[in-house]
Amino acid sequence: MARPEGADPSRRKAERQGHRAEYVAALYLMLKGYRILALRHRTRLGEIDIIARKGSVVAFVEVKARRDAASSVDAVTAASQRRIRAASDLWLAKQKDAHLLTQRYDILAVAPFAWPRHFPDAF
Repeated sequence: MARPEGADPSRRKAERQGHRAEYVAALYLMLKGYRILALRHRTRLGEIDIIARKGSVVAFVEVKARRDAASSVDAVTAASQRRIRAASDLWLAKQKDAHLLTQRYDILAVAPFAWPRHFPDAF
């Protein structure tokens, strides 16, 4: 009997780890004074892991859970950067105060048994 789509145990485990990493990242950003505006924001052009705001800066944050920070940064490809930028443009278009906001694209690396590493303005 064939497995139903989406029933791959390793895929589900990776999704759970990714969601956990996003929650850890959101808590870390809140400790740094950011207000979380959206978590796993989906648009027709893609998903943004975290949208956070501190003052007039809106950070579109890509969260990566890897063994170390370097591999997390390397995992954000040019294609994923384009997807995040396109999705952020759609989000900004719906904001009444978009003209007052400064946008930034960050990477937040979450590694086991270590504090998250925040790379502001990563791309």
